[in-house]
Amino acid sequence: MIHPRALPLAAALCIALAACSNGSSSSGSQAAATSGSPATAAGAPGKTIGVSIQDREAQFYQDMEGGLKSQAAKYGYTVIVVDANRDNAKQQSQVEDFISKKVDAIVLTPYDSQAIGSAIAEANNANIPVFTADIASASNIGKVVAHIASDNVQGGAEAGTLMCQAVGKAGKVAIIDEPEVTSVQDRVKGFKQALVLHCPGVVVVADVDAGGQRDKAASDTGDIIQSHHDLSGIFGINDDSALGALTAVKAAGLTGKIAVVGYDATPEARTAIANGQMYGDAVQFPQQIGSMTVDAIHEYFGGKQPPAVVKVKVGTFTKADATQAH
Repeated sequence: MIHPRALPLAAALCIALAACSNGSSSSGSQAAATSGSPATAAGAPGKTIGVSIQDREAQFYQDMEGGLKSQAAKYGYTVIVVDANRDNAKQQSQVEDFISKKVDAIVLTPYDSQAIGSAIAEANNANIPVFTADIASASNIGKVVAHIASDNVQGGAEAGTLMCQAVGKAGKVAIIDEPEVTSVQDRVKGFKQALVLHCPGVVVVADVDAGGQRDKAASDTGDIIQSHHDLSGIFGINDDSALGALTAVKAAGLTGKIAVVGYDATPEARTAIANGQMYGDAVQFPQQIGSMTVDAIHEYFGGKQPPAVVKVKVGTFTKADATQAH
């Protein structure tokens, strides 16, 4: 979840979102949040945005937070960022706290995409517009103004294409998954689609939920290797999953024999890719997601309705890219 090359499409989206106009008052924007119509507020300095991040320790979310704050500073907005620590009850409480503080907008990266709906509904009832970044709400409760995130189906397809390049036309691969997260569901969907398209002889023999956590990914991968001695590749849905899988591959003495593909291209993953221990990664642009989220909020404050979904294109990072970087 890192800082790679800027992509033309992402830049174009950012420019489009930044085109905002002036309007009237904060109370006007809040009233519009419930009615479903765009706000009429001026988007002037002094507004406050409450942000609840599901896991602030993750490098991806640190980068996204940086994008949020730097773009908010350009508009004169104050950003309050809190960490939900992968706890839905805590995130719900944080939304309630934002409501009591009467913030002008709320940004969520939901820990539980289904359960977050009730918190979003509470914000709706308080006439506070809600935006989601990176992870969408999957609940039928509560209204979100806009969702800004990587195109994770496309990103998963990039990871699947890398896997085909690594293992060839046939083989057995495993997925280290986190299936309750909407963005991960999209990644896995794109990954499987790419296998069918580019290497139909490659089959998924294991798909395990490691919760996006490195230690569990290492343990689960060890079990998979024991069950499938002829495993050719592993797709980790984020770099903690991929690096955890790599730990197990190393412990089994299979480095270079089992291709590991991750998602995010964190500095640690890039080093592993440069060293030939991992084959490659799909690359997100979290700073752009953060800045474009604030652009969408600013557009809303200015009386315009931003797109319901803003997709940021995902790239790839391989050993060739690491070599070029040096």
